[in-house]
Amino acid sequence: MPNLNRRHFLVTGLAAGAAAAVPAAARADDQDPAAETAQTLASRGLTTDPFTLGVACGDPDHEGFVLWTRLAQQPLAEDGFGGMPQRPFPVQWQVYADERCRRVVRAGVAAAVPEWGHSVHVEVQGLSSDREYWYRFRVGPYVSPVGRARTAPHPLSYGGPLAMAFVSCAQYEHGYFTSYRRLAEEHPDLILHLGDYQYEYTRNTYTIPGGNVRHHEGPETETLANYRQRHAQYKADPDLQAAHAAAPWLVVWDDHELDNNWADEVPEKPEVPQPGFLTRREAAFRAYYENMPLRRTSIPRGVDMQLYRRIRWGRTATFHMLDTRQYRDDQGCGDGYKDCPAAVDPNRSITGAEQEAWLLDGFRHSRAQWDVIGQQVFFAQRDNNAGPAKVTSQDAWDGYVASRRRITQGWIDAQVRNPVVLTGDVHAHWASDLKLDYDDPTGPSVGAELVATSISTGGDGADSDPAAHPFLRINPHLKFYNNQRGYVLTRIERDLMTADFKVVPTVREPGAEVYTRATFVVEDRVPGVRQTYLRPLDQGLRAAHEVTVEETVRLETERP
Repeated sequence: MPNLNRRHFLVTGLAAGAAAAVPAAARADDQDPAAETAQTLASRGLTTDPFTLGVACGDPDHEGFVLWTRLAQQPLAEDGFGGMPQRPFPVQWQVYADERCRRVVRAGVAAAVPEWGHSVHVEVQGLSSDREYWYRFRVGPYVSPVGRARTAPHPLSYGGPLAMAFVSCAQYEHGYFTSYRRLAEEHPDLILHLGDYQYEYTRNTYTIPGGNVRHHEGPETETLANYRQRHAQYKADPDLQAAHAAAPWLVVWDDHELDNNWADEVPEKPEVPQPGFLTRREAAFRAYYENMPLRRTSIPRGVDMQLYRRIRWGRTATFHMLDTRQYRDDQGCGDGYKDCPAAVDPNRSITGAEQEAWLLDGFRHSRAQWDVIGQQVFFAQRDNNAGPAKVTSQDAWDGYVASRRRITQGWIDAQVRNPVVLTGDVHAHWASDLKLDYDDPTGPSVGAELVATSISTGGDGADSDPAAHPFLRINPHLKFYNNQRGYVLTRIERDLMTADFKVVPTVREPGAEVYTRATFVVEDRVPGVRQTYLRPLDQGLRAAHEVTVEETVRLETERP
């Protein structure tokens, strides 16, 4: 847990937090559809549909999940209140056993209060394990879109194959969120978002060649109103709404939810005086909770928020969701690629001591077929120097070598059956074997890492021959690279994990089709990745080009 001795706490009720689920046996169309009439709501200032930000479900277990929505009549209102009156509104919620929303199995009322941005978080329990449900919300005559939820298998059951997708890095200005739409059409059981859900910059601060496709509203996010407005702009995107409505999400942040490359209480540019950084951090954390389907355990307390957590999908998989920002030591030698002595300092950590102990304890007690570590930044070594120097990204696990080794040794000592690390951040698809000692390329592989490219960050990117990337020659444990936009769709079975690296040819225009660029598998008790499919370069869509070390470093460090 975070060190709270020097923190201040927010003292709040849970009216906008979790609401207890109550049984409901009646059919939905037999119930009064409006607790308050339209005339009454209009007199209280609610005159238009407040469900402009869609719905979401998250953090499933074998008995239930979290339901989320946030009321906003004017999502981009500069004051961050979404055009909502400064008063609470009762929000009805219902969970259904059928897609047509006729058979209610749980229902209740939650309060959407202005103190929490009129967000609603409902923790539903008492449902059957390993099955689909549907849900929606109502305020008077206004009815939200319908979302699809799912419970996990019973802890002692494997259930069927798990269709799990993971994504990261959606810069609104750099392109359309087509990959979110295509992901929704895959009908996954579970979606992991590994960070950079939204970006903090004001318009034209972070630009791509050819110019940005869309523009952020408002200034760089620093206040609670700023962050609420920015989250609302993203949530109002119909493709993102479709992905949220398609399946439960497990979310963790990276840096841009607050400030590029921040570390604990240190902003990106510590040399520039920022006396209000902790106030900014508190605002960012509060807005993040308000806009995500998180349980009450993640309600922020001042400048702290409990985000690392463990979600079990029956006996098939345990998801260890990490926070590699809030507790890390500051990056050594500054950000970027460096040959940095601090990178090997055994006293430095990317997780903090308490989270590291929590993770290692989870390995020791796990009985899952697959232990999946959902986290933000590149885990495997990526040395970009073919000579004796070791030039690596100080913002990734390469900047915290001892921390990485302790955790890797931890899953080895615990005899974790199948450790798999899932990663975002770097705006490109990668696949890698994991080693305990990367200086010995002939040593055994001890795990696998799968890295998802961005949803839109960086613009279209370009297709290329992964074998031509110099990183793969310098680091033989790296097995795949692609710099187009997309997501990774996995199928997790008892004896096999299959990962399809999905890409779209463009994000400059909406509606592009998605295709599988490559497929890798991880076999039960066989650490590492094995390629089973590689689509030939499609010269009609994207001319192949030679990727250089300099280009890769530029793409990962050009952010302002």
